[in-house]
Amino acid sequence: MNPESMIRRPIFLTEKSTALRSKNRQVIFEVLRDANKIQIKEAVQKLFNVKVESVNTMVYRGKERRMGRGHAKMQNWKKAIVTLKEGENIDFFAESAEG
Repeated sequence: MNPESMIRRPIFLTEKSTALRSKNRQVIFEVLRDANKIQIKEAVQKLFNVKVESVNTMVYRGKERRMGRGHAKMQNWKKAIVTLKEGENIDFFAESAEG
């Protein structure tokens, strides 16, 4: 697995993720369900060029949704909370401001 496919997207628009990022140097990502903590740590270090202190993961069950007259279950997904080492930071908006 390459790092680009392992980390699907950052989750940074919620109140909890904003508070964790500013106070505890933690960043939240949606990752592949098959990825383990070691693979997630290596992928974040390689993609964002930062040092990672620890990784916490949790699996969320997909919700039941209505699709017309029937029901469908959304896929299960995995969330990783990555704690960065002291002095490290990931700035998601720096690249879009330069371009």
